[in-house]
Parts: sequence; structure tokens; C-alpha cells
Amino acid sequence: MVPIGPNTTADLFFQLTWHSPNVRHTDAYAGHAVNFWRDLLPRRVYADLMEHLPGDRLEWRLPPEELLGPACAPDIRRLKRSQFNPQRIQAPRQSPAPGRFYPKGLLADVTNVFSENREPFRCIEADENLILVDFGHPLAANPVSLNMTVGTVSVKTDERGGGSHDWMQTISRGVGMQARWKDRPTDFFSEAPFARPDETPDDLFYAKPRLVQHIDDTAVEMVRQLYERFLFPGARVLDLMSSWDSHLPSGRNFNQVSAIGMNATELEKNKALSDFRVKDLNTDPALPYATNHFDDVICTASVEYLTDPWAVFAEAARVLRPGGHLIITFSNRWFPPKAIAIWTQLSEFERMGLVLEYFHGTGAFSDLQTYSVRGLKRPRHDKYFGEIPFSDPVYAVWGQKK
Repeated sequence: MVPIGPNTTADLFFQLTWHSPNVRHTDAYAGHAVNFWRDLLPRRVYADLMEHLPGDRLEWRLPPEELLGPACAPDIRRLKRSQFNPQRIQAPRQSPAPGRFYPKGLLADVTNVFSENREPFRCIEADENLILVDFGHPLAANPVSLNMTVGTVSVKTDERGGGSHDWMQTISRGVGMQARWKDRPTDFFSEAPFARPDETPDDLFYAKPRLVQHIDDTAVEMVRQLYERFLFPGARVLDLMSSWDSHLPSGRNFNQVSAIGMNATELEKNKALSDFRVKDLNTDPALPYATNHFDDVICTASVEYLTDPWAVFAEAARVLRPGGHLIITFSNRWFPPKAIAIWTQLSEFERMGLVLEYFHGTGAFSDLQTYSVRGLKRPRHDKYFGEIPFSDPVYAVWGQKK
């Protein structure tokens, strides 16, 4: 095996672990062909990686300025309310909401900020006259553990120049936006957040079976591996808003796998199920199961369609046994007519923050955690291979019933 050296490239699986109040966060990124001749890594990380072999795992505890650079520090500014102008970037009409992130380009009359700037800033407070914002990186106040697993290492045979890649900037882009600001609830809910483009009855929209995967096969496998952490042999599992595949780990015999879904044909095709009910949780969130019955409740690529999420999360908590988990997974693809308005307005990491607010709102869960994985390669057989280089990202939020 070839060790890492200055004249090598290597695949590195990066993993950031950090904490906000009452929540643990893990954000992973698959880096391909990291070039040790020209790419950028923190000096200590670069030095420690030398001579390591495929399969080795390393860990560092990094202050934010070492991970992200000195410019990451909090940058609190007080602006006039009139400087918040969504029309500058043709954004949806909206008022600044505490805790939310917005692109800097919608701010007028701010030095070095232009309408093309999509870098996010956070609204901290707002009233009719003023808005308090933070231009710093959302991880600026969070010490981070950086873990790396070394993959394939190759000797460079032909170096003809080219640009350098800042890997810390890549792996941290968006990370931190899922957390509250100083544990204050984020205001996702002040402007018709649960409206949808298509408000016709959901049973009409879902009447036609859709026997396809809505994420690519690599992302499906990531979801299965995540569920494998929780779903033990003999468990009783409830799959909310289910379809023809529950994405369960293979080779495990469960005592019960029940499902709630919108289309009978899809559910009949799901070989993992022991029973199912056709039911629209947006019209009636009550679950037809006994209290404290299930070991785990899962919901895959569907939370973005809930119009009364707190009622559904409360019901999930009721049917879970104490210590059982509610696990929500999703990606960045959905059916636009039925996705709630707030979901489409948020960045990908902010959506984890939205789901966290659902968990917080029930008051029934502890040990809250978020997880994301990005940068994996898209399968060659996927219809979007060559058009979209990376696999669909996977985001997850879970909690344990108190």
C-alpha cells in the first residue's frame, strides 16, 4: 500500500462532530483525490496525515479559527430594516425572522456586499426599524472534532498545475445552519409556512402509484446504514408516510413492520411490511396503534409534506416505547406541488433545523442529533450520472422518547 506523502492524492472521508445546546451534530463529506501537492488543509492536519495508509483513522480537536480561518469569527451588525430588501435578488416576499439565514445579496448599502452575493448571514433580531445580523460563520462559536478516514492513496504521475482546493471550506459549507442561535427557537413559522402550491386533497395527488426511488442508490444505501444503527433484530418498527420500499437494513428479522402511507398499490409491493394502513396524516394525524408499542418510528423523504408536523410527531412519541427513537431522513428532492412553503425557502442544512423545531415542540424527546453526508459518488448506472457528479445528499434528525 502507498502511504500519504507530498506527491500523492488520497480519498478522505471527513467527519465534523460538534454540539449546540441539547443537540449533537455530525456532518460528513467524502473528499475525492485530495491533492497533497497543492490543496489546502490546516497545517497540523496536513502534517499528521503524512505516512498514513488506507484504512487509517485520525481525529483532531480544532478551534473554529484553525478549522475555518480567522475570518469565521462572529460579526454582529445593526442595520436599518429598510436595508433588508428581497427584491434585490428576486427572492420571495418575506420579513426577516429571528434565527433564519438569508443571502447577503438581499442587503442594500452594506460595504462589499453586492446583489450577486449568496453567502449566508443570520438574522438575530428584527423590528420595524432595525435588524441585528451576524455575518460570521455559523460554526464560529463551536469547537469541532474533525475525524478522517483514509481511502485510496495514489502517487501522482503527471502534475501540470491547476487550482488548489480548500477542503475545510468545502466540508464546512452550510454546516452550523441547523442549530439555533444561542438556543433561542428559530422563527420558521410566522408567514404561512405550511401553505402548498397544490392544496387539492392529497389522496388525489397520490392516487397513481409511483414505484420508483426518489433518491439515487448510493443515498438509499446511506439511509439503510443509518437505520441499521437503531433497528435491532426483533424490533417493532413503524414506517410513516411509507411507499413500496422502507429502506430497512437487510438480514434482520423484525417482530413487526407496520406502515402508514397514501397509496395501497405501493404498500402492497413493500415486502418488508407485516401490515399497513392507507391514511392521510395531514387530515387525521392520529395513529391507529397502542401507546408505547413500537421500538422505532422512521420517516423517509416525506417530512417536507406534513402540514401539522407537531401533531404527527406527538403521535409518533405516543406510540413509541420510552427510549425508542423517531428517525427522520430526507434529501434535496421532493414533489414541488405538495412540499410546504417553508421547506422550499430554506437552505439544505436549515431544513434540519426546521425538523429539530418539530422535535423541540413536542417536548417528548431527548438525545437529539442531526447527521448529514455529502460528496459521495453517484452510481454509474444512475440516469443522472454525468449530469450530476455527486450522490444525493442525505440529512437526518432523530430523538429518543423520554
